[in-house]
Amino acid sequence: MDRTKDSAIDRGAVPISAEQLRMNLLKEQMEALAKEDQLRARKHDELAKFTESFMKDHVSDEEVAMVRRIVLDAAKNGKYEAMVYSFPSDLCTDSGRAINSGDPQWTETLLGKAKEFYERYITLARPQGYKLKAMIVTFPEGIPGDVGFFLNWAPEVK
Repeated sequence: MDRTKDSAIDRGAVPISAEQLRMNLLKEQMEALAKEDQLRARKHDELAKFTESFMKDHVSDEEVAMVRRIVLDAAKNGKYEAMVYSFPSDLCTDSGRAINSGDPQWTETLLGKAKEFYERYITLARPQGYKLKAMIVTFPEGIPGDVGFFLNWAPEVK
């Protein structure tokens, strides 16, 4: 048996033309760009819907329940802090600069649901011994991205 011949390859076949190879590559690149455009458009639509809800709606019962679940799950896992909410820093009046710099007046930059979450914290959680901090949690291209609200229930250190 001659093993030098591969029965799956036709050694006499004419190879694909360079032009066709370039066209195939261009087609693949165009398809990849189209997928990226679709993904970008979908993300834009999702952000627009989130922003509209964030600015117009009130904190829902489901969101309150989600925060409580996150806190209870973190505590069950032996943690004393959990990120309970996040939102784009662009939804602050200063695009998150006060939060990023640790300005004591950062709460004055909150809008929409973030402001409502903070007010709920002041009214309901702080009297129960919780602490809240806000941090920029993402920095796409070096610019403040998302804000995270972190609830903390660690014991006081004296």
